[in-house]
Amino acid sequence: MNDAARVTPRRRAPPRIAIMTETAGWHGPQLRRAFRRRGIEARYVSLARCAVDLSGGVDGILMPGFERRLPEGVFVRSVPGGTLEQVVLRLDFLHALRELGIPVYNEARAIEKSVDKAMTSFLLHRAGVPTPPTWVTESAAAARAILMRECAAGREVVVKPLFGSQGNGLRRLQAGMDIPDAAAVNGVWYLQQFVPSAAGEGQWRDWRVFVVGRTAVAAMIRHGKSWINNVAQGARCEAVQPDATLRDLAVDAALAVGMDYAGVDIMCDAKGRLFVIEVNSIPAWKGLQGVTSANIAEMLVHDFLARRLSPRLEAVG
Repeated sequence: MNDAARVTPRRRAPPRIAIMTETAGWHGPQLRRAFRRRGIEARYVSLARCAVDLSGGVDGILMPGFERRLPEGVFVRSVPGGTLEQVVLRLDFLHALRELGIPVYNEARAIEKSVDKAMTSFLLHRAGVPTPPTWVTESAAAARAILMRECAAGREVVVKPLFGSQGNGLRRLQAGMDIPDAAAVNGVWYLQQFVPSAAGEGQWRDWRVFVVGRTAVAAMIRHGKSWINNVAQGARCEAVQPDATLRDLAVDAALAVGMDYAGVDIMCDAKGRLFVIEVNSIPAWKGLQGVTSANIAEMLVHDFLARRLSPRLEAVG
């Protein structure tokens, strides 16, 4: 046997995944266990600790834990807040990884579209997904005129931060009230027609439908302590089996904003009409996991590997 015949083929290193998160929290270990069960190592990485280094990084990127070889895939669990420049840079890292051919789940563009409520509303409306009438303006006079017109018609208006989550900073405006000042909204008024609860005042609730790929995999009703139904604001979760209408609406909303996975918030008004209120690109699922038997982390990892990572690994051989 010659020397060439004795050469053992070099085994490709097992794939490694970066979970972008500032703290492991509850969700991180859920994902790591799901990856580990498939023989894949997953490491936590803080976007705030990544850097651009065109002289010494791997393909111009410095990523803690991946100094010699960038990950084969990235699962985005959080994008930390900060100054505009800091947030843009952190999203730039995700864009750069995509440019290098590394699957990012969800991609930076989807995250950008969903954290910007104005763009989310626009995309939902453009796709024909029912969402409440919405107005976004830098003009205090225009915002005040919208409020007065809506109140004159017997409706209420909700003012939301353009960038925000977990129900923080929402204000419900009724007749006789004024818009918040410019400093309170960072110079941009995002106004949305208030959706009265189908169950009546004081019986606040909405649906959170969790979409993975193109499938609504789990759902719950959130019973709010107030008209804000977020779990972070004290809402109580109740398991529910969504009907075809809810499932299709949630999937359509996720597709409209270009997401791999999403938490879609849906409300029903007093006339029985359904409206998509928000589409979350980095949704928490601890509350939902507590009321469903489906293993959501397993579903996320399965979809990520099947649709995004496996095709890349096959392409690079």
